[in-house]
Amino acid sequence: MQTIIFLFIAFFISIFSVLLYFNTKKNRLSLLLSGECPTCKQKTKTFFDKNSNTTFTHEIISSRVLKDHGCSGVKEVEFSCSNCGLKEIHPINSSSYCN
Repeated sequence: MQTIIFLFIAFFISIFSVLLYFNTKKNRLSLLLSGECPTCKQKTKTFFDKNSNTTFTHEIISSRVLKDHGCSGVKEVEFSCSNCGLKEIHPINSSSYCN
């Protein structure tokens, strides 16, 4: 009986840890797509010049497409932070970009 209880507890811990991993990965991707670094919490800097009425932006997160598999595949995008040097690669579904 103790073995069965232990196996159930181990099973639930492993399921919840996998769910937590995917949830944090999704949250990190949404932060990167919004322009905020998940590590150093820096956001896009915006400056406004009153003399010329021009708004300048300095992007903290830069993205680069590593692999593009067309309309039916996924894009592998590398995000890098210019402030702390973070580099992460995330797959992004590219079906939303097809006509």
